[in-house]
Amino acid sequence: MCLAVPMKIVEIRGKEAVVAYKNLKTKARLDLIDNCKVGDYVLIHAGFVIQKLDEKSAEESLQAWEELIAALEKEKAQK
Repeated sequence: MCLAVPMKIVEIRGKEAVVAYKNLKTKARLDLIDNCKVGDYVLIHAGFVIQKLDEKSAEESLQAWEELIAALEKEKAQK
């Protein structure tokens, strides 16, 4: 099973993007997807942008991640 994380492109340097989610910034390669621009939401897997997302889909996905993280933190706190 693969997990891809939705992030927003905040900077592009050649074939490399700086992507962000909350306070986390990282680099991702753009070799697999064309026509990415700053402000686009994308899915990141293994250091590569693998898909562009529209804003609504990105927000829904990020909300699901937030719910999962909250549930895991709650479970951890109960142990």
